Amino acid sequence: MDSGRLFYFCLMDSILLFDDPAIRGSLLPFTFTRPVADIRIGILKISEKWERIAGASVSFLTQDYLQKKFPRKAGDALAINGAWLPDSRSLSLLKSLSSNQALYFGKTLIATYIGETEKNLGAVKGKEIIQLDSEPTLLLKTWNIFQFNGAEIRKDFDLITKGRKSAKITDPHTKLYSPENIFIEEGAVIRAAVLNAESGPIYIGKNTEIQEGSLIRGPFALCESSTINMGAKIKGDTTVGPHCKVGGEVSNSVIFGFSNKGHEGFLGNSVIGEWCNMGADTNTSNLKNNYSTVKLWDYTVGNYANTGLQFCGLMMGDHSKCGINTMFNTGTVIGIGSNVFGPGFPRKFIPSFAWGGEEGFSTFLFPKFLETAKAVVGRRGLELNAEEQEILRLIFEMSKNYRIWETTS
Repeated sequence: MDSGRLFYFCLMDSILLFDDPAIRGSLLPFTFTRPVADIRIGILKISEKWERIAGASVSFLTQDYLQKKFPRKAGDALAINGAWLPDSRSLSLLKSLSSNQALYFGKTLIATYIGETEKNLGAVKGKEIIQLDSEPTLLLKTWNIFQFNGAEIRKDFDLITKGRKSAKITDPHTKLYSPENIFIEEGAVIRAAVLNAESGPIYIGKNTEIQEGSLIRGPFALCESSTINMGAKIKGDTTVGPHCKVGGEVSNSVIFGFSNKGHEGFLGNSVIGEWCNMGADTNTSNLKNNYSTVKLWDYTVGNYANTGLQFCGLMMGDHSKCGINTMFNTGTVIGIGSNVFGPGFPRKFIPSFAWGGEEGFSTFLFPKFLETAKAVVGRRGLELNAEEQEILRLIFEMSKNYRIWETTS
């Protein structure tokens, strides 16, 4: 075995998922509060995919203000671009990588070995550049999260269920189509529902509940301790993360976790962060009346960018909320910690810590926001710790320039 391969086998216990500066900004507002690799797409977070595929523990190289919550493991590491969505070929590519090589696709660094104190992943001077011969799946834009979600559910389903046996559904009033494509974890409770996996797999996590009258089409993932409320209509390519409550109509959307859309109303081609709440009869538009492509706010250019998509709904950052009967225009982006309410359609870009709606916004003052956030987290028996509070405080300061109604001193 050559020294490069030996180096690989020593370091596969330590994978470092790094934030690519050229990508991270395009994934805001979701990367305000997490590294790129902490994004959930499919059933698993990107970091969890790598843990399972490589059989290794992972750590993060991210923004300084996030690094304490998402620590970097000590020692040398195999550094992998956190936006890379791995597949069955990924591991073989890494196994052939030596310590004196760097794997690229075009100008994008995909993987390389770095020392314990290295932070500048652009510094690959002296290393042999290896170009991938086929394009990797990279999460480059916020809308890729829902766009790639169906394919990622399929990959994660195979990864999670391989060699395992599904729990049985004992409820006589639940109807299954293509039951071989349905996997139920222990502790799941399903009553009088229809699960149709003819178009893609359905994964039901442990300690979940699917209530009476729910209609679900695959590909679909319901993660641990989440609930689908009575009469919900869940269309394909949808993920409901852990500890969520979801009702109404949902199509091709990803809800990261600890968020509620418990009532009637439509959510389509959308991404919802953690600790969000959508009031009763909230509706998102995901298709323009003239059928043209949707433009979405891009933090990297400070303006709207064309997604090239005909269907694109709502991007809602962590800890944001909306009141009953809220209506969101096609391609709306909401930052962190905002509260949206009132009649009419609010603006299509709502910055972090905004308070208001179509009639105008003011600033959701940080002490008041923090009071609400603590109460929301506390309802789940958890605590918003000092580390998380400081992250949110820093985001409040970083996002101030977007709140154009504020006066500057």
